Amino acid sequence: MKYFLLFTLVSLLYSCSTKNKMTPEEALAYEAEINNWHAKRIDDVTAPNGWVNLIGLYWLEPGINSFGTGDKNNIVFPKGTLPEKAGYFLVKDNTVSLTVEKGVEILSNDSAINNTIIFHPDSAKNPQLAYGSLRWNIIKRDTKLGIRVRDLESSALKNFKGVERFPINPQWKLTARFEKADSLKTIDVTNVLGQTTAQNSPGAIVFEWEGKEYKLEALEDKDEFFIVFADATTGKETYGGGRFIYVKKPDTDGNTIIDFNKTYNPPCVFSPYATCPLPPKQNVLPIEIKAGELSYHYDE
Repeated sequence: MKYFLLFTLVSLLYSCSTKNKMTPEEALAYEAEINNWHAKRIDDVTAPNGWVNLIGLYWLEPGINSFGTGDKNNIVFPKGTLPEKAGYFLVKDNTVSLTVEKGVEILSNDSAINNTIIFHPDSAKNPQLAYGSLRWNIIKRDTKLGIRVRDLESSALKNFKGVERFPINPQWKLTARFEKADSLKTIDVTNVLGQTTAQNSPGAIVFEWEGKEYKLEALEDKDEFFIVFADATTGKETYGGGRFIYVKKPDTDGNTIIDFNKTYNPPCVFSPYATCPLPPKQNVLPIEIKAGELSYHYDE
């Protein structure tokens, strides 16, 4: 039975990949590639710096922001995670310093701290702080400064059972071309907080599906292009806040590959404490992209 199922899977992959001229061996290797990619993806979202373990996002106000589990604090952490009074954050001139209450041991790089700057706008220094199973650091979104909190022993992490996907379909691995834009081109990207920023766009990825041409405007991301998009599955089989995909930069002829089997969920699908970008209106496709990750529903 095991060999029959394997033969059936390879046959299905081969039959739907003739457009891409894959042999049965190539189809099986491609399936392994996508599964390995997905396994690494799951490792990333469940890692200590992943997304599943987020338990809080607290926005700071100018001046003193007391924190702890006591109700009288400006920032109230979940019960049982910190002492009632843990200390305070001081926000001044976009700089954040932390003062720790006497007797409370909060660590930075495995060393206890009591009064130190933890965020400066002119420095890349942004240490992760620790108390028990908690980890937190400062994030900046436009003019807002906040504390993003993780719990390495969160119930969401303990109950995580993976992310379902559409069946692997090599037909969704498409040859595409890069349509270069003017060097000054930007696209407006709005995040879930309602903040809109103009971000540089090097151009668009153009691909064909069922005889029609479609275009997705890209953002620069080191050695790849990053695309935030939506399609006719968005809000149904896939997450309502959009979908993410990376595309390799084009060759000298301007050609590249867009593999929708590597489409994945934004962090916001795993937690309400992420701050994801939403698809720009020009990246909303009228077709169904039945490839990549399906939506995920976390327990509140």
